[in-house]
Amino acid sequence: MTLFRPVVVTLLILYTAIAIAKSPPGYNIQGKFSGLPNGTVMELIPSGTHEQEKALASTIAKDGKFSFKGKVESPRLFNITIKGHFGGCEVMVSNTNIYVTAKSSINERDRSKFLALTEVKVTGSPVHEEYLKKIAYRSMLDKEYQDFKKRGTEIIDKINAAQKEGDTVKVAALRKTPAYKAYDADQTAFFSKVRMSSAETIKANKDSWWGPFLMLNAYSYFTPEEKPVFESFSKAAKESYYGQIVKAELFPKELAGAPAPLFSAITNDKAEANLAMLTKGHKYTLVDFWASWCVPCRKSIPALKRLYNEFNSKGLQIVSISIDKKEADWLKAEKEEQFTWPSFLDKGTTANAWLIRTIPAMFLLDESGKIVVSNVSLEQVREKLK
Repeated sequence: MTLFRPVVVTLLILYTAIAIAKSPPGYNIQGKFSGLPNGTVMELIPSGTHEQEKALASTIAKDGKFSFKGKVESPRLFNITIKGHFGGCEVMVSNTNIYVTAKSSINERDRSKFLALTEVKVTGSPVHEEYLKKIAYRSMLDKEYQDFKKRGTEIIDKINAAQKEGDTVKVAALRKTPAYKAYDADQTAFFSKVRMSSAETIKANKDSWWGPFLMLNAYSYFTPEEKPVFESFSKAAKESYYGQIVKAELFPKELAGAPAPLFSAITNDKAEANLAMLTKGHKYTLVDFWASWCVPCRKSIPALKRLYNEFNSKGLQIVSISIDKKEADWLKAEKEEQFTWPSFLDKGTTANAWLIRTIPAMFLLDESGKIVVSNVSLEQVREKLK
């Protein structure tokens, strides 16, 4: 046995060396998109978060072929696209050899360029295959969405036409028709199913990094209602890469005591916002971040109006800032809500500067523009004003 041990040790060392040699030290993505012109600059952009992240790497395509090499500490979602283009191909990456193929074409609409891909195939990444399985429910929901939108096309087209003509009486009448009521019921049922399906999928993955990743995947913005979901995650899930991102968004750092950050927004008549002018002459200014699609935001507006009516004469100003991506959505909601205080649309930088990750988000400023309290509730604001 004494003579046999060195041989065993030698073999173990040899097998270990072979295994290490076969396992790549990082990821190696080999891609081929047929139809790409030679010299096309391809980019590998981190994805799966709410941030518009910068490219991690870039390379030049030749004969449609390109490659990216690097290393990830844990699985990460990336988007492969052409520099300056939207669209592309998402790939869940771990440290393996990954192969991506597709047929490509470049489309242009609204003065923006898109990389359109068909027949996309990703091999060599088991974690990517798992990713596709976990988000499969979204394809089912997409089909249901298209179905109910198709059923309501006729009545929605009539309402849009009446709105374009400014015929509010006709719009009101159309919204009382059985056709619109059926469409509205379909829409309510659909979005209820979306919330339920997303919640079930996240809950089923609460013990791993998939849980927080799927939270980011399911929601464009978080509301305070998602905090208990994060708290239900395992320690490993909370401490994962995506877990830390979710935590930072749900529990942002305190800004109280600091001057108000960057303020870049426009009014409905395209006028630029000026925070100094908005706070001037007011003891306090309540800055409220919201969006047309945010149900808790819309529900809080009547209480905001009551607060404004009670304290405006005593020196309170309110400023609403929408984070809507589409100006038309903001204008429609603003018209419906009939704000009696200044209302603006974020130009794309204000929410990030204020570390807005959940809405509604409220900040109370003093007359100098300094933040007195941040991420507060209406009840807390009321107590502060008293």
